[in-house]
This record gives sequence, structure tokens and C-alpha cells, in this order.
Amino acid sequence: MKKKTKILLATVITFIVLTVVGFVGAGMYFYNVAVVPSHKTFLSNDKIKKTSPLYPGTKWYYDVKKIHWTQKSATGNLKLVANYIPADKKTNKTVVIAHGYMGSKEKMAPYAYIFHQMGYNVLTPDDRGQGQSQGNYVGYGWPDRLDYIKWMKKVIKYQGPKTQIVMFGVSMGGATTMMVSGQKDVPHQVKAFIEDCGYTSVSDEINYEAGQLYHMPAFPRWPLVPILSGITHVRAGYSMYEASSLNQVKKNHRPMLFIHGANDKFVPTRMVYPLYKASKGPKQLLVVKNAAHAASYQTNPKLYVDTIKGFLNKYFK
Repeated sequence: MKKKTKILLATVITFIVLTVVGFVGAGMYFYNVAVVPSHKTFLSNDKIKKTSPLYPGTKWYYDVKKIHWTQKSATGNLKLVANYIPADKKTNKTVVIAHGYMGSKEKMAPYAYIFHQMGYNVLTPDDRGQGQSQGNYVGYGWPDRLDYIKWMKKVIKYQGPKTQIVMFGVSMGGATTMMVSGQKDVPHQVKAFIEDCGYTSVSDEINYEAGQLYHMPAFPRWPLVPILSGITHVRAGYSMYEASSLNQVKKNHRPMLFIHGANDKFVPTRMVYPLYKASKGPKQLLVVKNAAHAASYQTNPKLYVDTIKGFLNKYFK
């Protein structure tokens, strides 16, 4: 082999090795940013003002009597925590509410208030690694879907076999709701699902956010997302490609209400249309004009609540 050829080959090999090392390093960085629970600078932590439609529910949740529930995660033996709030009048109707990315049961207070005002018992869990629940990773709804089925079974055991359950979630919680909907072991007492601004899949959302938040062009994202998914599989036990709301909702035959803001730039509005189309059961779609991500309720509270009431009245006695 000629000297020039050897030098060229060595240069190419060195470039490949450095590129691989660079992508793995970037993958580790993004794992810490996206999957490890911590304060996220790209998330809003604005204090809720008294004039906000979210304020009455937030204050109510702080003051209302709550029953502290715990259970072990479906996998991994983690201690999970939830608040159960009985309705003012005895009922067999219960809503199970899933929170968003780096959220908590407390942050779902305004939505818990909506359903409690409608006469429902309310269960608000903390997902793995968030709120008061144990865990060192965010599951983006995928491992959590199995935990929510356990929560549902706990509700049924507590309230009896005539229980009627609706699952509701916003953002990551919306995706979690859709991921639950495709499971074969969802109890028959679950009568409907309501998802607000959930993503089509974790890989789709991560790929989109890499472009939005880091202005990363298509090529670096193409190998980076699989590398990140591989790291997540090793460290957290799930693949970002298997974590697909779209694939799960294709297996759903129960009623589902899809809600999305028309101006959603975080989980782009375009994601809701294939999700809505894929669901096999009775379904309804509400796209709220002028609403940004997870802001459909505060943008148009009356439309939001009236739509939910109308939808549930069809399926709950």
C-alpha cells in the first residue's frame, strides 16, 4: 500500500472515530437535557396570576382535602405517588389525569378542578422521576402507560367494579393517554380518553425540538436521535422509537377527544391530524383558535369545558 494511501486511510478512520465519539458525546448531553429530571430552562415557570382562568383551580387544589395514594411502578420497583380527591357527592365516575413534561400532580390542578366541578372523583399521579415519585428518568409516557393502568385498577378496587373512568392528559400527559389507549389490559371500566396536545411519538418530538430549540439541521439530527434513543434504552429501559402514540392509538376502539392549539409551536398542531385519523373508536377533534402549546383551556375556557362536557355526556351515565 502506498504511503499516500495509508495516510488517506488513516485520516478517514480518524475522522470516522472522532465523528462517532462526537455524536455519542452529543447523545449523552441531550440525554441529560431531555431525559434526566431537572430544571429545564426552556420550560415556562411563570407564576399564575389571579386574573388567569387557571387560578381558581390552582387555589382549589391547594385547599381541597386530598387522600395520599402510593403504589409501586409496573416495572422497576419505584415508589409512585398520587392524590385522590373524592367528588362532593358520591359517584362512580372518576378521572385519571396525566401531567406534562417535568410536571406534577399540582400543576394539573386547573384540569382537576374542571372535572371535580363536573361531579367526578379525581386522581392526579406524579409520573416516574417527577413530582414526589421516584425515578431518575422521564419516560415520556411510555413506561408510564403501564403505571397508569395500575392506577386505574387501584381506583376500581377502591370504588368497586361499577366504576366508570375517563383518562385525561395534557402535552406529555396527552401522549401518555394515547399510549394507554392501545394497551390490551386497559380495564373495561375505562369508558373514554381525552388528550390535549400530545405528540405522535417521542422520536418525532425529540427530532422536532432539536430543530426548534437548537436550530439543528436535518443531518446531525438524523444520527443523533437514534444514538439518544439507544442511550435511553440502556439507561432508562425504553426506546424512543417504540414510544409511539400514533401506533398505540391505532389500536384504540374507545371514544377519544383530541384537543390541540392552532398556534402550538412546541408540539406542532400538524401532529394531531394523523392521531385523530388513526383512532378506531368514536372520536372528536377540537382545534382551539389562537391557542399556543397547552394553552387551549386558558385561551377559550368556555369552549374547552363545554366540549369536554358534551363529549363525556355521550358515554357516562
